[in-house]
Amino acid sequence: MKFERSLFASVFGCCLAIALLASPTEAQFLGHNFTGDMGLMSGTQGPPGWNVAAMYLRYDGESLRGPDGESIAIDPEERGSLDANAYAVAITWVAEKKILGGNYSFGIFPAFTDNRFEVPILSLDERVDTGFTDIYIQPINLGWHKERADYIAGVGIYAPTGSYDVTADDNLGLGMWSFELFGGTTVYLDKAKSWHFATSAFYEMHSEKKDTDIRVGDILTLEGGLGKSWMEGALTAGIAYFAQWKVTDDRAGELQPILDELQLGRHRGYGFGPELTVPIATSKKLIGFINARFLWETGIRSQLEGTVFTLAASFPIPSIALQ
Repeated sequence: MKFERSLFASVFGCCLAIALLASPTEAQFLGHNFTGDMGLMSGTQGPPGWNVAAMYLRYDGESLRGPDGESIAIDPEERGSLDANAYAVAITWVAEKKILGGNYSFGIFPAFTDNRFEVPILSLDERVDTGFTDIYIQPINLGWHKERADYIAGVGIYAPTGSYDVTADDNLGLGMWSFELFGGTTVYLDKAKSWHFATSAFYEMHSEKKDTDIRVGDILTLEGGLGKSWMEGALTAGIAYFAQWKVTDDRAGELQPILDELQLGRHRGYGFGPELTVPIATSKKLIGFINARFLWETGIRSQLEGTVFTLAASFPIPSIALQ
């Protein structure tokens, strides 16, 4: 199963780094964790060594949903852009060294985008030229590999490196630090480890936004999937999913009375769709992987509802020799 672990090591943080949207609630401010950026094998850390990945993400917003799931009409002349494109690079290193019995890993994930939704229930941002958005760093990622399950646990940090001005409508960042605790597992359902089910949980907390007293509430995100592997894990297909809830209220400072009057309620949202991973290989070595995922959002409250498409290419360094 080392092929699957090599793929996940590359794509794990690359997906997180994109983080274009999250789910707004009470004041409906977004967090950094993008729903649908992870899927099959989400609870698995890659094998020791370096991994590099490149990723493209496309979000197509189809409608704006209110607190009861109702569709909210948007003026075509004032609606802004309901879609976004993003690009990311992931550089991760998994050490042979173990801490508490798990392999230590570090990763850094710069990303770029042409749109950043901050409060879609109130306003939609205009698409701008593609630029550098907030960077994701994973200083601690511990991974354990057992006979019938893998486990991960660690800490992630989103730094406010993207442009942000509280009065602007063309921001590429969210103007805040986010701190994330995560843990997950991939459970193998058969002795051959060909069938697997994964769930990973991410708990996201935030600082105040730049030059404001606005603080986004905590967000809980679950992501994973049910899949089947072939070719010793090099080829994988299955159904990916996500679920996300905001679990504490936003603090919006001077805007709070206005936003409370809207009675938007706390957010919840779900998504599901197919995922496929295929190997890039010669007769003698495995060079990398291509991973594609398409998710439909459903059950959305107080935010955009649409579809997510991700395409990633990941490469273990050095390549894996085939026997």
